Amino acid sequence: MQEFSFSTRIFFGEGALERLNKVVNKRVLIVTDPFMAKTGVADRVASYLTDCEVTIFSDVVPDPPIETVAAGVQCLQNCRAQVMVAVGGGSSIDAAKAIRATAGRISTVETEIMECFAIPTTSGTGSEVTEYSVITDKEKGLKYPLVSRALRPPTAILDPSLVTSAPPSVTADSGMDVLTHALEAYVSVNANDFSDALAEKAVSLVFRWLPEAYKNGGDLLAREKMHNASCMAGLAFNCAGLGLCHGMAHAVGGKLHLPHGRANAIILPHILRYNANLDGSRRGEPGVTARKYQRIAKLLNLPSSSVTVGVSQLVRGVEHLNKTLKIPANLRSAGCNMGVYEQERKAIIAAALADSTTATNPRRPSEGEVKNLLSIVAG
Repeated sequence: MQEFSFSTRIFFGEGALERLNKVVNKRVLIVTDPFMAKTGVADRVASYLTDCEVTIFSDVVPDPPIETVAAGVQCLQNCRAQVMVAVGGGSSIDAAKAIRATAGRISTVETEIMECFAIPTTSGTGSEVTEYSVITDKEKGLKYPLVSRALRPPTAILDPSLVTSAPPSVTADSGMDVLTHALEAYVSVNANDFSDALAEKAVSLVFRWLPEAYKNGGDLLAREKMHNASCMAGLAFNCAGLGLCHGMAHAVGGKLHLPHGRANAIILPHILRYNANLDGSRRGEPGVTARKYQRIAKLLNLPSSSVTVGVSQLVRGVEHLNKTLKIPANLRSAGCNMGVYEQERKAIIAAALADSTTATNPRRPSEGEVKNLLSIVAG
C-alpha cells in the first residue's frame, strides 16, 4: 500500500502575497536572510500583515548550521510569536522549518497549531511544501537532511513578483535543482502515478520556461511557471523520494562549498547515464528506469525511437540546458578547490552512500561506482 498526501495550502500567481492580509493583530516572526532584510523584501512582506507586531530574524546563512536553528528558537521564544513567516530561498525556509519543529519539542510554544507561511524567493527547492529540511554541521562539513511531517509548512505563498530580482546565476542553479528533483522522483523506487504526474509536468515546465526566466528575469509568466514547477517537483519528491544525484550533491556541497543546485546540475547527466544502465540492458531488456527516461524524452519532443536513443537525447538535453545556463561541466571548472577534493574524496563517497536520499535511487550504488562517478564529475 502506498500513500500520497499533502497538507499545505498553496496560494500562487500574481498577488498571492495578499493572502497575508488575513493575518490580523498577531505577533509575527519573519525568518529570513540578511540580503532579504537589507533589500526590503522582508519589510515588503510585513507590509501585507494587518496591525501585527513583527519581529525579523535575519541571521540565516546558506546551508544553515545547527547554531542558526538554536538562535532562531531563542528568538521565537523571546518574541512569543503566534505566526511564523519564512521568506527567502531554500536555506531560509529550511531554517524556519527546523526552528518551528525544534521549538515544538523543547519549548512551551505550541507550534503545531500556530500559523506558518513559507514564501520562496527562488524557484528551486520546493521546500515550501516538503517535510524535508537540510541542516549543516559546519565543524564536520556534513549536511543532514531532516525528514518529519512536523517540518511541512501549513501554507505556501508562490508570488512570482518576489523572484524577479534573482540574478541569472541563482535562477540557473535553483532551476536545475527543480529539474533534478523531478527526474529523481520520477525514477525513485517509491515513484507512483501521482508523483509521476507532478514530476512529468515539472520537467516539461523547466525545459520550456527556465531559459526564458534566465534570459529575462522580469518575465512574470516565466517566473510563475518556474515557481509552479518548483512546487510540483517538491510535492513529487516529498512523496517518492530522491536519489544518488542529491546524495552526491549534499556530500560535495558540504565539503567543497558548491551551491546545491549547481552541484546537482553538474552531477545529473552522469547519474542519468548510470541509472539507465544501458550497458547492462544490452544483455537483456531495458530496465524500467531507462524506459521512463525514454518517456520523458518523448514528452519533451526529443528523438526517442528506441530506449537507447531516448536516454541519450535526454542526457544531451540536460547538458544543453546546462550550457545555455552557463553552468560548468565539472567541479574543476566550477572553481572547486581540487586539493580539498583530493583530501576529502573518501569522506565525500562515504557521505553520498550514507545520505538518506540515496536510499531511494533506482540503482543501488556500490562504493566503487560512486568513486568512478565522482572522478568523472571532478573533471
